[in-house]
Amino acid sequence: MNITLINIIRLTVGLALGGAIGTAFGFIQKTAARRNQIKHSAGKLKTGWAVMPGSLTRVAFLLVALALIQLVCPMLFTDSTQWWVSGGIVIGYGFLLFKDLRRATA
Repeated sequence: MNITLINIIRLTVGLALGGAIGTAFGFIQKTAARRNQIKHSAGKLKTGWAVMPGSLTRVAFLLVALALIQLVCPMLFTDSTQWWVSGGIVIGYGFLLFKDLRRATA
């Protein structure tokens, strides 16, 4: 496997872009969870099924964002670079979850 400068740049950009998408998705989920916690505390949730309303829409927006990135930057999805983008999403979203977990246990 011949690693060139362009491959390193492509992998780094893929990881950074995936991290940005994962972090943005994490912030959106965190905001929705906080809003739903306030509704739950105020007794405004009618059923147990309404604990996280809109989560399917947020996941659909994540998939649309990934599709747009794939259309706008197709070179990030060649030669298994897509795994670096996916890894960035996991790292970005996982970092926010880990930070919240540390705050909750401290």
